[in-house]
Amino acid sequence: MHNDQMRLPARLLAVTLAASLLLAGCGDDGENPDADGTGSPTGTPTAEPYLPVPDGVELTAQGSTLAVGDTATVAYEPRQDVIGAMEINVTSLEKATFDLFVGWDLTKQIRSTSPYFVRAKVTNVGDTDLGGRPVPLYLVDGENRLIESSLFTGSFKPCDGASFPKKFKNGDTHRACMVYLAPGKGDLAAVSFRPSQEFNPIIWQGDVVPAKGTGGGGKGGKGGDDKGGDKKSGSGNNG
Repeated sequence: MHNDQMRLPARLLAVTLAASLLLAGCGDDGENPDADGTGSPTGTPTAEPYLPVPDGVELTAQGSTLAVGDTATVAYEPRQDVIGAMEINVTSLEKATFDLFVGWDLTKQIRSTSPYFVRAKVTNVGDTDLGGRPVPLYLVDGENRLIESSLFTGSFKPCDGASFPKKFKNGDTHRACMVYLAPGKGDLAAVSFRPSQEFNPIIWQGDVVPAKGTGGGGKGGKGGDDKGGDKKSGSGNNG
């Protein structure tokens, strides 16, 4: 594919680093939320529902720590007075290399980061159409910073689907793959659902495997693909 068809926008790194620095300072009095989900004063999961959701939807407690492959039911407000509810199953944490970014314009600053792929299966269990919105997950690095997924001007074949399809209604399922660039060659410590500063994050932790195409072999050589699951919705073949 020609470079003019696949180009990494200059804003990619700016978006990623700005998010990591801004969200790192979210804790009150300079205290950042811990990567292990102990951002609340007690550090214990909060059981009561934090937002109104449809009958039959039981939200996972704030502060929960899950393993890769576990599903959390979460809710957030993508805009004021609008509530979305989702089941999120983080299926794979992958260490990528820039060899997978063939044809993209990679600056020296971008190459100073560590690229990671995070794959997830997301099902809309609420009443709101979340079409076109980004999947609300962050990477937590070894410095306890929250890093937003990176944006591309076109499709990035090795890891695509960081946003929901144009229509994403109740019952639809989306197979997402998000690209994260950890500053300073940072580590992937966890994946976090934290829609607001006050929210005690729900996190996923697990083994980080080599991304498909990096020559890691074994499970990682297959990119951590999730063979099971629902192909019900209009998400295409993302991730």
